[in-house]
Amino acid sequence: MKEQDKMPSGRMVRTGKFVKTGAQLGANYLKAYGKKVLTGNYNQEELDEANATDVYKTLSELKGSALKVAQMLSMDQGVLPQAYSQKFAQAQYSAPPLSYPLVIQTFKKSFGKSPLEIFDSFSKSAVAAASIGQVHLAEKEGQKFAVKIQYPGVADSIDADLKMVKPVVGAMFNITSSEMDHYLGEVRERLLEETDYRLELKRSLDISSAFAGNPFLAFPKYYPEFSSERILTMDWLEGKHMNEFLKTNPSQEMRDQLGQALWDFYDVQIHDRMEVHADPHPGNFMFSGEGKIGVIDFGCVKSFTPNFYEKYFTIINPNMSGKQDEFEVLLRDLKFILPEDNPTEIKYFMALYTQVLEVLCRPFFSESFDFSDPSYFEEIQVLSQKLQKDKILRKAKAARGPRDAIYLNRTYFGLYSLLNQLNAKVKTRSRLSQEVMAH
Repeated sequence: MKEQDKMPSGRMVRTGKFVKTGAQLGANYLKAYGKKVLTGNYNQEELDEANATDVYKTLSELKGSALKVAQMLSMDQGVLPQAYSQKFAQAQYSAPPLSYPLVIQTFKKSFGKSPLEIFDSFSKSAVAAASIGQVHLAEKEGQKFAVKIQYPGVADSIDADLKMVKPVVGAMFNITSSEMDHYLGEVRERLLEETDYRLELKRSLDISSAFAGNPFLAFPKYYPEFSSERILTMDWLEGKHMNEFLKTNPSQEMRDQLGQALWDFYDVQIHDRMEVHADPHPGNFMFSGEGKIGVIDFGCVKSFTPNFYEKYFTIINPNMSGKQDEFEVLLRDLKFILPEDNPTEIKYFMALYTQVLEVLCRPFFSESFDFSDPSYFEEIQVLSQKLQKDKILRKAKAARGPRDAIYLNRTYFGLYSLLNQLNAKVKTRSRLSQEVMAH
């Protein structure tokens, strides 16, 4: 993959690239409709593929927040056309890397030394590159290290990038400015944290220590002396990314074992620690033939307040359908129902959220769940498309739901997607769901 010799910096330069891409999308549409006029044929899939390629090319050059938003959207079942989801998923671990001279600059700013003044060897080319940074392989005294290096200017460009993508995302999903502010405000906070590698170092040490005894999970050791605000050094974990691992044709027993390990990992984080590794995409995990999962990135961690946690996990209780008064109070507390809603809207939204929660939370309330079942994910896609087109929801023109739920919901979508790719069947009845069902 071709390396970049520089990062586009400055709001005008970055916005200019995005505007140029918009013009290219317009040209793609004109080409598609011209073909329709001349031949009578119109291929939406071809148009989606052309647009997705052009948008991803620009976002991958810009990197940072713009590419991160694309990566997040690629994980949400049913939100994007397949061409966009497949193209944007490349941001998880195979974005175009930056050139070695820029890596040296980052090292000298952090340590006053080049990589080869610290390590015995250091790969000039990145072994992986994503939205916020890229990874290089280093060695020192016979030991291998993974060194994550943040792209220059990523932290400084967050606000400008989010303003840039806001109208595009709003138009793609037909959502209002207030809804976008609600969503992107939470995204901004997580991105600012994600660009602070010292914070990631602390979280990595905390969470890996909490799961140190788990026989199915592996965590690298971290090295504060070789880390800084923009560089994070850890042990090199052997293993394969999801796509590579699945090509080895693992047995169903192995798939289920790995799936169970993932489910339990998230179950304990959320219900015991009230915080979660909120970026469960394939690029953040390494899979081994021994049935272990290496967890290699804790840049995005979401913590919850006890008040939010209690209300959120009460409202998902299937028994709530028979307790309409209590259900309505919870919907109001969590801002799914707003003070200005009229009685007709209240009744409509209560029925709508009952349907949404039943579908999305179905795995919690089964003894086990088969995530290889395509009908379940088709149901999620149909529901997602229905919500995007819902006239009453759109007419309300207000952000609904707590900001705390944005990353928790995204985490579950990402987890479901991983389990679906594994074709895993896992025991999903959590301790929490048992407690909820008892009330």
